[in-house]
Amino acid sequence: MREISCEELKERLGHIRIVDVRTTEEYTGELGHIRGSELITLGPELEAFLKNQTREQEIVFVCRSGARSGQTTLLSEELGYMNTYNMVGGMLRWNDLGYEKE
Repeated sequence: MREISCEELKERLGHIRIVDVRTTEEYTGELGHIRGSELITLGPELEAFLKNQTREQEIVFVCRSGARSGQTTLLSEELGYMNTYNMVGGMLRWNDLGYEKE
């Protein structure tokens, strides 16, 4: 599984697609979300998304701690995606670093 650090992602904001796989409540909750990210909840919604996307695009998956986004990254690789990444540490780490969120 390919991974990207919060620091690396911060430098690439605006140049890479960010998909947050948490629930709506988590996305809008106290940990917030990364500006420009898309909420595509883990489960049927995410499965449908993965089946209908270009396999070459760069996508970073994000969740609370990196566990669910890690599972998603593995699933995307199994489906033939070549440029997907798990953001290590999730929004917990993003917040620990004091990075901007919405």
